[in-house]
Amino acid sequence: MQLFSTFETTGYLEMAISTLEKKGIQKENIFAVPLDNRAEDSKLFDTLHRSDGTSLIDIGMALATAFSVIGASIGFKLAWGPIYWGLIGAFAGFVLGFCIRLFVELVVKKKKRVLKGKHAEIILIVDCEESQAELVENILWSHFALGVAKVK
Repeated sequence: MQLFSTFETTGYLEMAISTLEKKGIQKENIFAVPLDNRAEDSKLFDTLHRSDGTSLIDIGMALATAFSVIGASIGFKLAWGPIYWGLIGAFAGFVLGFCIRLFVELVVKKKKRVLKGKHAEIILIVDCEESQAELVENILWSHFALGVAKVK
């Protein structure tokens, strides 16, 4: 019987393997396979089918609102009037906010954007007798396995 389990890369995996060896499972019957991290760079702009939850227009909208109010207020004294200066202020605020957010995402958060906290896991495969399966499963669960599956 084979038991498959997944673990995060922590000390609990090492403790689970050593506990299995102490309970009579031989080293040759324990196989650990680390999964690789995603190699491609994540996209900055969202598509219809994928979104990373980061908005590029949030600061732009806030600055557009603030600049349009300021532009409309000052526009009463200027030649084109409050409506045109409010629209000009809104456009300028949006562009400024969008540029600020784009700079932050491209330069400041470039290293953090690669995986967003997701790390590769390790698959642990244990080959054992059917009578030992319950013991092995309990050991894996007690050492914080993310998931366990049995195959006869």
